Amino acid sequence: MSAAIRVIASQGLGAATATIAQEAGVSNGSLFTYFETKADLMNQLYIELKAEMAAAALDRLPTKSEIRKQGLHMWSNWLRWATSSPEKRRTLAHLGVSDDITPESLQTGHQTMAGMAKFLERSRENGPMRNAPLGFVVALMNAMADATIDFMIRDPANAKKHCKAGFDALWRMLG
Repeated sequence: MSAAIRVIASQGLGAATATIAQEAGVSNGSLFTYFETKADLMNQLYIELKAEMAAAALDRLPTKSEIRKQGLHMWSNWLRWATSSPEKRRTLAHLGVSDDITPESLQTGHQTMAGMAKFLERSRENGPMRNAPLGFVVALMNAMADATIDFMIRDPANAKKHCKAGFDALWRMLG
């Protein structure tokens, strides 16, 4: 999986399985001992990365705190994961638009993000986005996160400021 992350991050979805196998230090045939097809590898990798990202975001969530503080904690953890794992972020972005990712894998990926979805539902119940479809709100949040992550990476000296400013903008949209 680590080899697939590195190769897909650098070469995109068209990367050959032989390249992934070479990066992993195994023969191309050995790769298919673990995965039936390249699509199977990509689906498993998608689910693994979504689960890792969700776990990072929810790590040590202060559940007794008020919702805004929980949101900032989750946002900061999520963005920290993304900025410290640029290859994983890039690979997940590639996989997220792949036609090879099955509806079942997409559903599993959404389920791993259930904790973040619950936060979004609670945080927007009285805000301007309360009647918007959840998918639309998630898309806006992801766009804001991507912009914030890009600024954090380009300007690491001010990463914490960018992270906080991104969350403040998100909160104004939600709360």
